[in-house]
Amino acid sequence: MAYKVTAKCNLTMPVIAARGTVVFPKSFQHLDISRPKTIAAIRKAMDGNRKIFVVAQRNIMIEDPSENDLYTVGTVVELKQFVKRSETEYRIMVRGDYKAQLISLTSTTPYLEAEIKRIPNKRQHATEVELEAAIRAVKQAFQAYLIIGQKISRDLILSVETEQDPNSLLSLLTTHIPMKYEARQAMLEEPNVLERLHLLVNALTEEAAVLSLEKEIFEKVQDNIDQNQREYFLREQMRVIHEELGTGPDVDEEEQANYIEKIQAIQHISEDVKAKLISEAKRLEKMPPGSHETYVITNYLDTCLELPWDNFTVDSLDVKAAKKQLDKDHYGLEKVKERILENLAVRQFAPDLKGQIICLVGPPGVGKTSIASSVAKAMNRRFVRIALGGISDESDIRGHRKTYVGAMPGRIIAGIKQSKSRNPLVLLDEIDKMGSSFKGDPSSAMLEVLDGEQNATFVDHYIEVPFDLSECLFITTANSLSTIPVPLLDRMEVIELSSYTMEEKFHICKEHLIPKQRKKHGMDAKTIRFTDDAIYSMIDHYTREAGVRKLERLVASLCRKTAKIIAEGEAKSVRFTAKNLEKYLGPKKYLGDKIPDIDPIGLVNGLAWTSVGGELLQIEAGIMDGKGIVQLTGSLGDVMKESANTAISFVRSIAAKYGIPTDFYQKKDIHIHLPEGAVPKDGPSAGVALATVLVSALAGIPIRRDVAMTGEITLRGRDLPIGGLKEKAIAAYKSGVKTVLIPYDNQPDLEEVDQAVKDALTFIPCKTAEEVLEYALVQPRTDQKPQKKRRKGSLSEKNGSVTYEI
Repeated sequence: MAYKVTAKCNLTMPVIAARGTVVFPKSFQHLDISRPKTIAAIRKAMDGNRKIFVVAQRNIMIEDPSENDLYTVGTVVELKQFVKRSETEYRIMVRGDYKAQLISLTSTTPYLEAEIKRIPNKRQHATEVELEAAIRAVKQAFQAYLIIGQKISRDLILSVETEQDPNSLLSLLTTHIPMKYEARQAMLEEPNVLERLHLLVNALTEEAAVLSLEKEIFEKVQDNIDQNQREYFLREQMRVIHEELGTGPDVDEEEQANYIEKIQAIQHISEDVKAKLISEAKRLEKMPPGSHETYVITNYLDTCLELPWDNFTVDSLDVKAAKKQLDKDHYGLEKVKERILENLAVRQFAPDLKGQIICLVGPPGVGKTSIASSVAKAMNRRFVRIALGGISDESDIRGHRKTYVGAMPGRIIAGIKQSKSRNPLVLLDEIDKMGSSFKGDPSSAMLEVLDGEQNATFVDHYIEVPFDLSECLFITTANSLSTIPVPLLDRMEVIELSSYTMEEKFHICKEHLIPKQRKKHGMDAKTIRFTDDAIYSMIDHYTREAGVRKLERLVASLCRKTAKIIAEGEAKSVRFTAKNLEKYLGPKKYLGDKIPDIDPIGLVNGLAWTSVGGELLQIEAGIMDGKGIVQLTGSLGDVMKESANTAISFVRSIAAKYGIPTDFYQKKDIHIHLPEGAVPKDGPSAGVALATVLVSALAGIPIRRDVAMTGEITLRGRDLPIGGLKEKAIAAYKSGVKTVLIPYDNQPDLEEVDQAVKDALTFIPCKTAEEVLEYALVQPRTDQKPQKKRRKGSLSEKNGSVTYEI
């Protein structure tokens, strides 16, 4: 017997492991045999009933397959012919008998033998209509295949056209039409005849498409070469094939091994990340070098390997040296310097301290960006500046998927890559200028970047693996906190930088700006000189800003003018003074706010805060006979108008005390005006000033010209606290005011006021608006007059504004 029946009614018989060939039942097929085990199996079958089990290999490259290398479904065939072609090669012809399932291999020497189980033909559930439609689809696909111009025998064509049995049609076409053996195997394993026909249609369609493309390639090659040059023909044909089919020689094995070696050498990386990168490197083995996918993978690996996984700098924790460096680079900014020095001091005790995000908030030009560079220098860290202004696409932060055309990492990972250190100081500049669009909200992406609990596993969409950002020191800058989302603001420690005082600007200009511009223009202290009064004059009369950018541009302009004078031979050096400054810079642009020469009636010195500093704001009130109309002018906002109405109501409640007719609101028209009408003004802190100017105008009582005031008023006359006291105090100081009336609850804010300002002014805290009136109005006082201590100062800064906040 060639095979035996097992206890479970299974059969045991020899096995042919076919490479790239699938035999179907009811079909004849020739097989070329050369492997010794296969020849032995055939001889065993020939000695018996000539039955043998033919099953396809999964991988045709395996010479000695095991059970796992074989498909589980094959065909029991009958040997019809056995012909010796050479000493080592034979050709056999077999006829498919029935499908069978491979249970297990029972022997592997001297030939393969297996236990198999016959697969019975199941009753089909397809209707006659469905089968007819499927058979027609197969024949149409066959006709499309014929159109390509393949040489098919007329007998086969007639057989296909007349065949109506689906199984016979399947055997005909799979035997005579070349197609992938994986597709043949799928058809063999499919139990449903209707699904087998569908698979056959797909295989025919795919084969027709491949043949069509081959024909097109051949025609292109024929048009581009000389028929007499065979070598050129072959090379050109290969080139066109590579372009059209995306095939070609494998990637250089040395290059792939180089990638894997670099990945294995990375130390500060998890095993999962290593496995991901190595997997991408191994994909190159299957990719042709000229394909788009090859470029995508190589660019991806190059980007990942350029990241500083193992590179870092050692922090310099010398607090004294850091303080010296910060003082050298920047004048003032004491809060910021103190916070940085505290950070360095703490790191001496806790080197692994993470999650500290500092947000520097202040007007333009006060040194927010430049101080971050000094901090990096003081801490011995690499410095990276990332501009966030105008970003409205989340992909700018998280990057693009690498499968997109032109994909690249986000700005965070790109900055880390640029720094070549995994612990740089990263400056996120203008974080309040980020927007949002249909492409996403970048501020939401920044939540993970600036969260010390999450950024240790930050994943950029391009690199697709986590990168540790927790060792980076993030410093952000902003001009205003109002546009920063609350969840993002909650992750940062806010340090406010106010506008520079005139003395600070003087020192910055003298010690930093002038030497910097001299060096930039190739000059020295002998070539161009600035007197102190010239610097004060530039600050007072030619700039209106919170920072020093315009001041630096003025210095640069004077350096250029000096260069021109020397180049023309008019002088060998130039000395700038307050007297000759107008000759080079033109007439003074800003003359400064000055208090009145006499105690006025209906005019009060209010104080305003602007984005570039404080301002003295003189509020006027006019009283005319009329019908009680109240007119407010000066580009006032809604809050300002409400404060004016509140002040009028309060004045009505105290009118009798100051000899004001109680019916003035019915018989008098009131006009309140805040000068510089083109400049918008808003805010509640002018309430007490409005009440004071109304009482003065209605009662005819002068207001002390050397008194300025700020505070919000209520209907009951309470003097509520306000903001921006430091800037307002500077504005009062530079305008010649001697006394400033402030809300009682603002006394703690006096700690922020410059000492020179506190020495020159008398600050009087007031709980109510009536106390303000007692100090401000020129009238006999019954209580003790305030004792003031004043020292002459030289501060006369004039800061401009875009919008007054009063």
